[in-house]
Amino acid sequence: MAKARRLGGGAALRTAQWGAAGTLAGTGLTGLLLFAVDRPHTWQALGGGLVVAGASVVLGGALGFLFGVPRVRGGSGEPQGSYAPNTNLEQVSDWLTKVLLGVGLTQLGSLGDRLHELGAALAPVLGGGDAAVPFAAALVLYFLVFGFLAGWLVTRLALPRVLSDADQALDLFLAGQDRDRHGDKVGADDLRVRAMQQLGLLGGSAERPAALAGQLPPSSGSPTGPEGVVAEVRSTAKRSALTADQVGALFADGSEGRRIQALALMQGDPSLADLPSVLDAIRHPRSDFEQYHALLAARGLLSRLPAGEAQRLRDAVTEQLVDPRGIPYGSDRSWLAEKILSRLPVTTFVPEQPASADCATAQAPAGQTAPAAPAAPSAPATPQGSPSGDGS
Repeated sequence: MAKARRLGGGAALRTAQWGAAGTLAGTGLTGLLLFAVDRPHTWQALGGGLVVAGASVVLGGALGFLFGVPRVRGGSGEPQGSYAPNTNLEQVSDWLTKVLLGVGLTQLGSLGDRLHELGAALAPVLGGGDAAVPFAAALVLYFLVFGFLAGWLVTRLALPRVLSDADQALDLFLAGQDRDRHGDKVGADDLRVRAMQQLGLLGGSAERPAALAGQLPPSSGSPTGPEGVVAEVRSTAKRSALTADQVGALFADGSEGRRIQALALMQGDPSLADLPSVLDAIRHPRSDFEQYHALLAARGLLSRLPAGEAQRLRDAVTEQLVDPRGIPYGSDRSWLAEKILSRLPVTTFVPEQPASADCATAQAPAGQTAPAAPAAPSAPATPQGSPSGDGS
């Protein structure tokens, strides 16, 4: 309930922000339109005013970006060799901010004269005349401040989140490479999927039943939520005393939590995997989350499957990819499914043809003649002049 209220409050705040930005921009453009209508060359004044306003917004937005670039928090507690983001942009922003403030403060006394000179230089664009001078200066000042506020707010609110997501995705990719080097292919692919989700390149398996956390075993480490519990079960699978039959029975229990726990054990130790259970979870999943982990379990089985079972896995994954209600395109499951299919051998079955006399003759060794087929029995010859029906 509290989370829903927070989400609703965030949506209302974003609506208010966009409304305020639209009101400010609309006020300036309305003033420009009213000014241009009364000019002798209306379209010239309107077009020139729009260009001046746009240039002012771009310049103000660039200044707002420089003032709003976030600082990177640094600390002595960071591990050695950890990823450190480049701070050149932050340093340039700091230098330019100080220079602009210093120059602006020194020229503050002549600000009025500078604005009048600017208005006089831009007045011909707005049709000329005495009224165009102050209006041009006011137009530049208005949209310059508007662009500055917009650029600063967007940079301040959006850029830290984008940089943080990129840093987290890079950490996940590096952790996936480390697991790949240690032979944990399933864990490496899981981390790569999470990294691509962090960057918005893949959709997630968002359907996670609320009761799932209570059905999974409690987590003793730092990971939280169903994903963290599954990762912990996967990491302890090889130290588990369970057998493959017991894991299969755990999957057959019926509850989704037990099924996912069994799939996590199969991911961590492929010797515990049961292909019929994995295929059932791929074809008839209780949730998208279960199907995702069934595909991860199948990923760990690729090097252990004989040709016949590999074909069964290929058929199950292909069915879900082509089914409109199956695996959606662009999701984490589609990425895993396509990776599984790319690593499964393509098996071609050629039906056996019955051997014929022509084939036997063609396959006879060189220099030898294939034995002739026995001739069909024929009726005995009848002497000429004798009755056809009497031999005496």
